[in-house]
Amino acid sequence: MPVYKVNVKWNKQVLNVDLNTDEEPRLFKAQLFALTSVAPDRQKVLFKGKQIQDDSWSNLQIKDGITLLMMGSQGEIPKAPEVKTVFMEDLNENKLTELLNLPAGLENLGNTCYINATVQCLKTVPEFVKKVYECESPITSLDMNAFLIESLKDVFYTMENHAVVNPTFLVSAILKAIPRFAENKQNGVFQQQDANEFWTELLRLIRGQLKPVDNPIQDDNSPRYDSFIDQYFGGVNEVTLKCVETEDEEPTVTKDNFLQLSCFINTDVKYLINGLKARLEEQLTKHSTKLNANAVYSKSSKISRLPSYLSVQMVRYIYKERESINAKILKDIKFPISLDVFELCSADLQQKLLPMRSKFKEQEDRICEGKIQQNAGDEKKKKNDKEDNKYIYPTYFKDDLGSNNSALYELQAVLTHKGRSSSSGHYVAWIKRNKNWFKCDDDDITPVTEDEILKLSGGGDWHCAYVLLYGSKQLEVEKKQDGTPLY
Repeated sequence: MPVYKVNVKWNKQVLNVDLNTDEEPRLFKAQLFALTSVAPDRQKVLFKGKQIQDDSWSNLQIKDGITLLMMGSQGEIPKAPEVKTVFMEDLNENKLTELLNLPAGLENLGNTCYINATVQCLKTVPEFVKKVYECESPITSLDMNAFLIESLKDVFYTMENHAVVNPTFLVSAILKAIPRFAENKQNGVFQQQDANEFWTELLRLIRGQLKPVDNPIQDDNSPRYDSFIDQYFGGVNEVTLKCVETEDEEPTVTKDNFLQLSCFINTDVKYLINGLKARLEEQLTKHSTKLNANAVYSKSSKISRLPSYLSVQMVRYIYKERESINAKILKDIKFPISLDVFELCSADLQQKLLPMRSKFKEQEDRICEGKIQQNAGDEKKKKNDKEDNKYIYPTYFKDDLGSNNSALYELQAVLTHKGRSSSSGHYVAWIKRNKNWFKCDDDDITPVTEDEILKLSGGGDWHCAYVLLYGSKQLEVEKKQDGTPLY
């Protein structure tokens, strides 16, 4: 290995350096950098007027004792960073949550996951949160529902500023307002409860505390609501009851209010929409005044009013008398991110829905024609699209604030259950916030993908969707110069 002892003159210094011609000159320059702190890209090394290249010694005759000349100055010594580097593992929970933009978690106080999951799902409804904040009810020792809404308000406020929230007062208010949930206490811990039962009971209890939102555009025919809950979560079914055993009896048509739709599960149902249809078409036996005997009736329900927020219960439990438990149906039932319930609606409502649906159809056509970029999350598009150049269509009928005017919905929360019985196992909320999905497992919050959400459809002992919360789909289009929508 040819190694030579050479001298390198730099400024007023003469350096004695080993030079190995089997190695590329760039390694020699690295040696000089170690001795002089002159970066290789700032070095100019000469021998008899010829500059040394980075990759070859072929143009030079190297031998012991020769003197090379190096020109170049030291670069500025890097300064210490003005802001001290902070590693993620050194952050506390609140700072980490703020940095990652995570939702706040809720502590499990002993089988309270059904409460935590329900609260997380309902918090995805901005109008609901706003109404809870605005609610001002005088609290007395006997007014459990007012205490409940104040406790919920406190939890919502705290969740805005903390990574993990202790919901002790809320849990206490719930157990006082719903005494049966405080039964069956063992070893100081309350028994697990059915999350959907709690969901519906909570809305019922606070219904009287939340006044409806005033709509300035109303006439004498506009619907009136006693509560915000009915206004934004409530739908109406048009129910037709007809005797199938005689034509002499006229069908009866009634109205039936609902806060939730049910997805019926049997051997034929594989998709959410089919389960919803099955629940809207039933047969029952009742007394017929015309026949003066019990007879079979067909009960057909069509939706005549859709709410802004539609919750759907997957009917996954059947009561087994022998074991005295609600056993779980684990069957895989596929649900969509985008839900269209147009075919579940009455003929009158379908006619009212057509204008808004035609606007959504026009947008789809424009996307297909390439006039609109389909990927709304594209970074370049984000920079070019100004918010003040966008028109967002109302998602409700003008005379019915809190309704849905298209029958189109987007999934925004899923409440799942893991286990074999509604009174055991574990409940988890999966919520969408700012276009991102998160798994809220009590105080453990983790980002998840949309594909992971779709895997919650059931089929095993993994988390199964139990309650689905859909919000009205928004249509956002460009504005004309006069401020009106482009189409």
